[in-house]
Amino acid sequence: MVVLGGFGADTATIKASGAAVISYDPLAVGREGTPRNNKQGAFYSVYGSSSSTGLLMAWAWGASRIIDVIEQSGGGILRADAIGVTGCSRYGKGAFAVGAFDQRIALTMPIESGTAGLPIYRGVPGESGAQPLSSAYSEQPWLGDAFGSFTGNPATLPVDTHEIVAMVAPRGLFVMENPHIDWLGARSGSVAALGGAEVYKALGAGSNISYWSDVQDGNHCAVRSEWKAPLQQNIRKFLLRTGNDPGVIRVSGKKAGNLAEWRNWQTPILTGQP
Repeated sequence: MVVLGGFGADTATIKASGAAVISYDPLAVGREGTPRNNKQGAFYSVYGSSSSTGLLMAWAWGASRIIDVIEQSGGGILRADAIGVTGCSRYGKGAFAVGAFDQRIALTMPIESGTAGLPIYRGVPGESGAQPLSSAYSEQPWLGDAFGSFTGNPATLPVDTHEIVAMVAPRGLFVMENPHIDWLGARSGSVAALGGAEVYKALGAGSNISYWSDVQDGNHCAVRSEWKAPLQQNIRKFLLRTGNDPGVIRVSGKKAGNLAEWRNWQTPILTGQP
């Protein structure tokens, strides 16, 4: 399990479940606190400090290089086909990007990722207290430079984050959210998860996605008892391959989005197609 920045799913539970933990420092690959025209870190040493690529994709690139090394090691210590990724807060945004853009990731677990993570861009402006798109864009160069033209009108975006969820499908995805902190935009996050879950269903993989925001502890990035059992189940299913527990959707009533308000399409059946 690749853990971004030391903040992710409970490492004690991960290790006790039989999986190894790789501590990944994404800031060495894409540093925060830099201007957009002078980005720093290993990614920008390769592609240039003025690269328009944002930090989240730089972090995903770095995680992919870790997997390259694991693949080349021959599987004697770690298995390249049994890798997960997790992170919380800004590193939850990063974990979401890693899982979406490298199909070698078997299990993706973003936690409390907030704006620029899971929450749908179109929903954030209408969700009371959620971090505005312009704020997330300017706080750090997480998003690519091109996103700047969409912060005031996300409806003009050709995509939204439910489609990033769909990029992970049919691989394992366990999203953990905190409904007690408005800034995190968990209502918009639930819409993304529910919309993406329809793609999982269309692929015949509806049991491979879990979403859980129904928690009592409101502290940011806390270790929560509600997540322990599904965490263990996901590790067994997607990394150890010793279980086959179905996914679970537990949306908090405090931040429950309504997919029907956004969807004007019907879910097709895609299984059995070339």
